[in-house]
Parts: sequence; structure tokens; C-alpha cells
Amino acid sequence: MGTTETENTAMSNPLPYATDVCSGLTTEEAIIRAEAGLRNIKPRSNTKSELRIICENTFTYFNLIFLILGTALLLVGSFKNLTFLLVALANTVIGIFQEIRAKRAVDALTLVVTAKVTVIRNGRKISLPSDQVVKDDIVEFSAGQQICADGILREGHIYVNEALLTGESVPVEKLLGDDLKSGSVIISGKCLAQLTGVGSESYAAKLSLEAGRNVRAAKSEMINSLSRLIAIVGIILAPMGVILFLKHYLAVFQNMDLRSSVEATVAALIGMIPEGLYLLTGIAIAASCLKLARRKVLVQDMNCIETLAHVDILCVDKTGTITENVMEVRDVIPISYHHTAESIGQLLSAYYRDHEPENETEIAICSHFHNHSKWAATKRIPFSSDLKWSATDFGPNGKYIVGAPEFILGSRYHEIKHIAESDPLIGCRVLLLANYKNELSKALDLSAIDPIGLIVLSNPIRTGAKDTFQYFTEQGVSIRVLSGDNPVTVSAVAVQVGIPNAQRYIDASTLKSEEDYFNAAKEYAVFGRVTPEQKQHLIKAFHRQGHTVAMTGDGVNDLLALKDADCSIAMASGSQAATQISRIVLLNSEFSAMPEIVAEGRRVINNIQRSASLFLVKNIFSFTLTLFLLFINLSYPLQAIQLTLVSSLTIGIPAFFLALEPNYSCVKGKFLRNVIFTALPGGLTDLVMLISVGLIGKGLHWNSEVISTVSVCMILIVGFITLFRVCFPFTTLRRIIFITLIVCGIISLLLFRDFFELVPLNFKTAMISALLALSAPIIMQVFLWIFKKELVRSSGEKSRNKKDP
Repeated sequence: MGTTETENTAMSNPLPYATDVCSGLTTEEAIIRAEAGLRNIKPRSNTKSELRIICENTFTYFNLIFLILGTALLLVGSFKNLTFLLVALANTVIGIFQEIRAKRAVDALTLVVTAKVTVIRNGRKISLPSDQVVKDDIVEFSAGQQICADGILREGHIYVNEALLTGESVPVEKLLGDDLKSGSVIISGKCLAQLTGVGSESYAAKLSLEAGRNVRAAKSEMINSLSRLIAIVGIILAPMGVILFLKHYLAVFQNMDLRSSVEATVAALIGMIPEGLYLLTGIAIAASCLKLARRKVLVQDMNCIETLAHVDILCVDKTGTITENVMEVRDVIPISYHHTAESIGQLLSAYYRDHEPENETEIAICSHFHNHSKWAATKRIPFSSDLKWSATDFGPNGKYIVGAPEFILGSRYHEIKHIAESDPLIGCRVLLLANYKNELSKALDLSAIDPIGLIVLSNPIRTGAKDTFQYFTEQGVSIRVLSGDNPVTVSAVAVQVGIPNAQRYIDASTLKSEEDYFNAAKEYAVFGRVTPEQKQHLIKAFHRQGHTVAMTGDGVNDLLALKDADCSIAMASGSQAATQISRIVLLNSEFSAMPEIVAEGRRVINNIQRSASLFLVKNIFSFTLTLFLLFINLSYPLQAIQLTLVSSLTIGIPAFFLALEPNYSCVKGKFLRNVIFTALPGGLTDLVMLISVGLIGKGLHWNSEVISTVSVCMILIVGFITLFRVCFPFTTLRRIIFITLIVCGIISLLLFRDFFELVPLNFKTAMISALLALSAPIIMQVFLWIFKKELVRSSGEKSRNKKDP
């Protein structure tokens, strides 16, 4: 049907020229507009460009430090100690490779969820990506879709949710000639719209960026902690290095030449740099995203991998998560004596004749009741989430309403409650068909309603749903069901899949104040008749109680809750808006994939914590030793080549293998606190051992080569003790790795002494070294006892603070 002159005049914003809604643009017209820059903008990828990844991994502060230190060693002819540059180079290359590989995988998956729209071109409906439409295109929008560009409604009648633009989720009615804003989401109805603002002229680009700012959290707690640690080290690195060099080179009592002073200073600074820790974290998270991508899970925000590891409450909807999206009519129950199941079927066939289904419920009813009818509708009120019903006027054949019985009947609901909530119907969706005697309007006159019959629909339980919820229960994750359906129905379905406390349900329409939401969030597991705003209130209530919340959703009614959740997970089969603002998208729309995702988050974070404690041992002892050496008459006893040996055997190689192991236990506490308290005993034991070696060596007049050799032996021993603690309890793989590394250490000390600047020890020195080595476990145990006691004390104080607001 074309647009008439009268129709154009009725428009609130008349178009310069109107495209015919039946034929749309021709191919030639579309090409002309595209070449003129009037094509809809393609949303930018959330991932970094490959050039940016290369630059960020190459031009780092610590790589600059490495380059300066390497140049210093080169100038004094200490070529052997330059091996640390190979390690730094390898780390950089691996980091670039892993991040680019993860980026490509994510970008490839992003194409799968790119929004597509139905466009009328050359009189035919075609499906195009939203970035291929042009100005003046006629686009068909229906319930659940996000409007991809600004436009004017040319045909149809819809309700839209503009929450992403205005923050208000109240449905807005759109009639002929009304403006449509890009970013709005259609709640109900269907329409044809002419696009008037595309590309930079529309809200599309701004919406994408705004959604990214509102939804994507800042860097995770783990990344923030590491960034602060590295920033602190970066600030103190340069002044400490200069002071240490001057102390070694200028102080007469040190008796060190330029080359020895440079070698000692470089070794001290390399030991303090935690670049491997930050790199390990980035690589591990990138590899985790890549692993999930292979399983058809799109991670749109890498930081949510850590968030998943801390999740202790999972909020789910009933439909699409517990049950299948597809509904089916199970039964028809007559209420009026004047109607039978057959006559109700005839009424519903007329009600949905020539009607495009707008949601899963209507699809099920339309497919079940499809008999021929001659009735013609003269007026229709489409279904909306605020009304919970729809209505049709058939002129002389009467007016009828279909929807949630409690919303249609209001205070009269008790008349049919015993039927609608009877045991056989528990767990089903029950709709009421009623006759209406007055003129149709959104405000119903209860006295004018005559109930005719009930339509019983149900969703089949998703395959694997019961096992999935059992997994979360065993992992200590509490499940909350937030649904717009009747709470009795939702509770019955939740009981079927084994959700703990599913029999504790509440009708969310009774919740009014923030205190009501807070108390209900603690008390109930199932929330029925929940509106989009109430889902958001409940998420905030969980946050106030100190929980980390994940939210799964697939519909427009989940948008506000998805935005506020710590980790939002959308089904790709759901609305475009949900997939665009969620941090994780299940491309197969299988909720049964959730345990694997959470387990992957826990695995990567637990392994990073465990491996990070190995890295920090070196950083702690090198930093504290350098600090001590500024005030005592001792030299830094190690060289860069020797630190490379120790780091490889006790940190780098084991950390690599440990990071690949399964580790699905719940993550507790703060990342940096956990890592530092695990690393401090080993780092401080190294400090005590090296100062002891220095003082003993000075008293017994050992030369610098002997002191270096004994020092390497000591930190290797402490490193293996620390590694023993990290590997415990031992598995077959850990036992093989541990024994292999010890053997490699012994071989290095015996067969490659010259390469690592080590010397043979005489009997007396070897005996003193053995006694020092025997004291190492005792010293470490003392530090373990001290820090464990402090950790328990501080944890007790935190618990008391939580109980006392």
C-alpha cells in the first residue's frame, strides 16, 4: 500500500519525499544513497585492532627498561647476561600471538550475532545486515527487535522501550507518523518504518558507545591490582637503580669495577620487574576467551572471565533458560456454560486470523487454532508488558480479550482462581479468553467482563537444565528465578529442575519499597510477575547484600537487569538488544553451557593466582634485598644470567604448566592479597638466606664468585620449597614436573657452571651451605605461621565489620 497525500499530512515530521511502503527503494536508488554516504553505520568492534595489540605489547615501560639495561650490559661487554632479553622478547611475542588469535576468534563470532533487518527493496522483502540499509529504506520491525536507525512509522502500531536512550523502561506507544529512535526496542506490535537518520545522523553509533560505557565494567579487580603493583614498581625502579649503581661503583669499600657494578644493578632491577606476572594474566585470559570461542561462547568483555569466577548468585528467567522458548497449547478449559472447547477454538481462530504473532505465546496459539473464520477485526489493542493482555473488536460479533487472568479480572480473579491455579495447571501458562461488553480501552471495566475459557500452554523443560542447576548448587552458587509469569507456575517449574528452595516464591507486584526488595532478595528463590524495573531493583538488592551477580536473559524485559548485573549472559536466539549489551553471548543458546563457562572462569583465575605467587617471590626478595643493600655494606650477589636460571626452573616453566591445569574451586578473597600472602614467606625467606650468605661470606672472606654460587643454590632451594607448597597436593603431572625441574637444577649447577658464572665449592663452604639450606624450611615455616595468623585475624575483623553496618 502506497502513502497518500492525506497520510503524509498527518505525519508529525513530513518527509521530503516518501518511499512507497509496498515497493520500497529500488536497487539503483539504494546504491546511489550508499555512494553518497547515506548508509547505516556499522558498529565498531569492541576488540582492539591488531596494530594496537602489537604496539601495546611491544612499547611498554618495562620493555623500555629492558632495552636500557641491555644496552648498559652491551656497553660493558657483559654479553652472557643479555639472555634476559630473549626471555622478554619471547614473552612479548607470545603475548601478541595469543591476544591477536583471541581477537580474531571473537571478531569472527561477533559476525554471527550482527543484527539483521528485513528491508523492502524492489517490492520484495530481503534480509540485510543493519549496516547495509540506507536512508529512505522501508524496514520491517517486530517485537524483540532493536531499531537500527532513526525513522518514521509509516504503517502499523507498536509499543517501544526506550530504556537504553532515556533510562525509562515504561512502554511508549507509537502511531502513524511518530518518530522512531535508533536504540529503541519494540516490545509488541509490528510496523513498517522509513529510515530518516542513518550513520552519523542517527543514535546508532552513540548508542553502541554508550551501551559499552554503561555495561562494560572497568578493569577487573585482578587487573587493577596488578596495574597498581606495576605502577608502584615502575615509579621506584629508576631511582633505586641509580642509587644502587652509584653505591656499587663509587663506594670505596665495595671495590667493584664498572662492569661488575652494571651487572649487579641490572640483576637487581630485573629481579624487581613483575612484567611476567602481568603478561601471564593477559595471556591466560585471552587464551580462556579463545577456548570459550571454540565452544560457541562469545566473550564481549574479557574482564568478565574474572567476574564469573566470583559469581555467587545466578539470576535466570523461566522461559528460554529453564524451559524451551517454544510454547505449545496443552488444553482449553471452558468456563462459560455457553461455550465448549470447540467453540472457544473457533473464537481463537477468528481472534488470531490474519494476525502476525508478536511473541512465543501468540505463535503457539496461532499454530494450534487456525480454522477459517469470516470475522473481521475493526479495532485491536496489541499485547504489552504493562497491560499483560490484548483485545480485539469484531464489530457485531463482539469484543474479546486474551491475557493473564489476574490482570484482566483484577479483584474478580477469585472467581476463577480455583481453576486457573488447580494442581493440574501448576507449571503452565494460563491465559483467559473473555467477552467484553463496553468499548475497548486500556482501562477495563471489570463489570463488563464475562470469562469464557482458559487456554493452557506449557514450555518443555530444556535438556540438561536439571543437571546444570545441580552443578551450580554443588558449587555454592545460589539460583534466583526472575520471571514475568505467575509465581505459582514459575515455582512449580523451578521445583521440577531441582532449584533449591524453589517452593519459596513471591509475587513481585507486592514489592513496593527498597526495603521490600532487600528483604525479599534474602528470603525468596522465585519471583513471579516481575516487571523489567523490578528485575533491576532485585539485582541492586543482591549487590547491597554483597553478592556478585550473573544474569541470563534473552528478551527486552531483561535489558535493565542485564545492564546492572556484574556479568550479563544472553542467548543469541533472543532479542538483538540483549545480545548487544551482554558481556557473554551463548551462540548456541544452550543454558547447559553455563557450568563450563563458570568453570573456565574459576580455572583461569585460580591458576593465575597460584602462578602469580611464584612470580612475586622473586620480585619480593629482589626488592627487599635491594632496599637493604642501600643501607648495609654488601653487594647484590646475583647476576642476570643466574636470575634467568632460577626464574626458569622455579617460576616460568612450572607457572606455564600449572596455568593449564583444571582448578574449579570457588574463588575467595581479594586477588592481590591472596597472591602477596602466598608469596611473602618465600620472598622473605630468600631475603634472610641471601643476607646470611653475604654476611657469612664477608666474615669468611669468600670472593664474589663463591658468594654468587652459594646465593644461587639458596634461592633455588627456597624456590623449590615454594613450588612444593604451590603444587601440593601432588598429582602425577605435578610430581613429574617437580622432579624434572629439580633434576634440571642439579644438572645446571654441575655441568653448566661456567655458563651461569658459578664456581665449585670446597668442603667447608659446601658444609656451611648445607646447614643454611637445612634452615630454609624452618625460616619459611616461621613466616608462614606469622602471615597465616595475621590473615586469620584480619579476616575475622572483616567478618565482624560486615555484620555491623
